[in-house]
Amino acid sequence: MKQSLQLKLGQQLTMTPQLQQAIKLLQLSTLDLQHEIQEALDTNPMLEVTEDGPEEDTEAATNDASTTSPADTDTTAAKNDAGEGVTEIDTDNWEQSLPDDLPVDTQWEDLLPSASAPMAQPIENSDTDFDYRNASQESLQDKLLWQLNLTRLSDLDRSIAHAIIDSTDANGRLTQTIEEIHQSLTEQLDDVELDEAVAVLHRLQQFEPSGVCTHDLQECLLVQLQQLPPDTPWLAQAKHLVSRHIHQIGNGDYNQILRRSKLTENELSHVLSLIQTLDPYPGQLVGSDDTQYVVPDVYVTKRSDRWVVELNPDIAPKLRINTDYAQLIKRADNSSDNNFLRDNLQEARWFLKSLQSRNETLMKVASKIVEHQRGFLEHGEEAMKPLVLHDIAEAVEMHESTISRVTTQKYMHTPRGVFELKYFFSSHVSTDSGGECSSTAIRAIIKKLVAAESPRKPLSDSKISLLLGEQGIQVARRTIAKYRDALHIPPSNERKRLM
Repeated sequence: MKQSLQLKLGQQLTMTPQLQQAIKLLQLSTLDLQHEIQEALDTNPMLEVTEDGPEEDTEAATNDASTTSPADTDTTAAKNDAGEGVTEIDTDNWEQSLPDDLPVDTQWEDLLPSASAPMAQPIENSDTDFDYRNASQESLQDKLLWQLNLTRLSDLDRSIAHAIIDSTDANGRLTQTIEEIHQSLTEQLDDVELDEAVAVLHRLQQFEPSGVCTHDLQECLLVQLQQLPPDTPWLAQAKHLVSRHIHQIGNGDYNQILRRSKLTENELSHVLSLIQTLDPYPGQLVGSDDTQYVVPDVYVTKRSDRWVVELNPDIAPKLRINTDYAQLIKRADNSSDNNFLRDNLQEARWFLKSLQSRNETLMKVASKIVEHQRGFLEHGEEAMKPLVLHDIAEAVEMHESTISRVTTQKYMHTPRGVFELKYFFSSHVSTDSGGECSSTAIRAIIKKLVAAESPRKPLSDSKISLLLGEQGIQVARRTIAKYRDALHIPPSNERKRLM
């Protein structure tokens, strides 16, 4: 091989660690941000939480971010008091200067890991919170086994009961037939009769919640009806309908039910009311509760006919530089301890700068959203305007990927409820007048039309399309069906009800 020198000229996109940190903080949710702040407090001795009190001279505020929309609008962004107090440190010439505006706008999606972080831990821990986080939720199988332990059964019957409970899913349905369960038991136990397995199954079907350990919906409803008091009104008729006309009930074919059951319309209405009190999935009443409580990042309130946007002051603690540790740094000292303090001070300053940049960007985006969707805040979903990421990106002069990061897992508290920022973005449908109508507004209109329809004659998708066309909104029938499914509204034949 012959060695030679070559000169190559090229361009390469490079992201500094500081920029990567800023983008990472930008796309974190509130709980993940609290976890990140707590981790920074645990690993960096230069950072500390400041208590409420007289403010010192500050250089940068952790959560001090405020943005005001143009003067000709009614949208203003109020200052957040959640995180001030980063003490000014005189580090002379050795400190690397920080830019005034930390860039957070980038479109290099593949250069950063996913924004997902471990489950956020509260900054202020308590014994109550620890017990709540580590408490195990009772499953349906646990509840059934607990009732089984209180039931007197032989060892053989108890083994059969365990096999049946193991074959019960979270909804209370059996994943195997009793014959298949019996077949599997005969391979392990001797002298297991099918009649004995059926008897144990009937015993388990008396457990709470009512209707568990059943094969299908029909058996589930019948088991629940069997456990009702004998003097329950319309009980016999309800058992007859469930055992003979379960498919007609599901299809809403009430004319055929009336003809076959020889009930009057008023009597059928009472029987159906009793059936509707039953639970088709009793197992869902038991199990783990994965409710996630949303902490809003932004508050929107109306003050003096102006919509004010504010950051939530409780999403993060007030951070500042620890002056005692910072004063230990010696300018001409190159020892390992001095370099450790110097590096941590620089990282702390970048972290505070990244938090400030995150909040400023969040305020800019939230203010523009409120400015654009003022009609929604005033009149509701039907006044929602079409909005896409590109519109906000142009307004705040950032890239669409940055807007996507800001609006993901960030929530806005409004007088009409708490919504994710992405909720305010929707596609549009052209109207006959040449304007545009938001898909969110169309779904709100569909919900309103269905709520006002006659139970005897519900509106079909084609009829809803015609009604929207009368309002100047041209939407195809299949689009109506898509929006209706998104709203969890059943088809017209399933919405049919008796008066």
